[in-house]
Amino acid sequence: MISVVIPALNEEAAISPTLEALQDLPGVAEIIVADGGSLDRTTEIARSAGARVVKCERGRGPQLHAGALAAEGEVLWFVHADTRVGPRASERVLETLANPGVVGGTFTLSFDGDARSSRVMNAVQPLAGPLRLYYGDSTIFLRRETYFALGGFRPYPLFEDVDLIAKMRKSGRFARLPEKVVTSCRRFQEKSLLRTFTRWSVLQSLYWMGVAPKTLGRYYAPVRRAGTP
Repeated sequence: MISVVIPALNEEAAISPTLEALQDLPGVAEIIVADGGSLDRTTEIARSAGARVVKCERGRGPQLHAGALAAEGEVLWFVHADTRVGPRASERVLETLANPGVVGGTFTLSFDGDARSSRVMNAVQPLAGPLRLYYGDSTIFLRRETYFALGGFRPYPLFEDVDLIAKMRKSGRFARLPEKVVTSCRRFQEKSLLRTFTRWSVLQSLYWMGVAPKTLGRYYAPVRRAGTP
């Protein structure tokens, strides 16, 4: 069975559609919201939707790992609080992992809305596959035993997803499924698309060059705060 883990911090404006999309999916045994200290209604919304809330240290890496430690399912599926999955997504996760040669995988990413930023980001998404640029926005799934054998998510404020995926790819086949999940384009809508994309590209390059994620995290501010949409 599948345990879904959602890291959250002040996500009252985004988390409800995510939880609704996950509810009653076949094979999903539990939904865990790993909360890093929300000051809004995030935890209240999560519990009302039937999710289990785990209070933990703030930071996406620590939160994801705390959720994994609390999970009981044979499969771990990590979903961001502003990402919505399709009605057959859980079935595709289980079908993919039925192949012993597949270590885990992700879905194809799509950005929501009709804003210019969404259109631009959706236009460049086809490059992600050939360039092997996969992130947690498109969700990550793998067997529980594999997760812990690989050491799980490191306590990084960002690029914790890139690190785990790199370890997964070294241990077996990493699948990118054609089915889409839809995530928010809010980071690009609230600021200049070019400036945000450039900053992310620079941070990614510095990470590949060996700069510590904790250092890079200082330059990657959250887009949601308590009391803001």
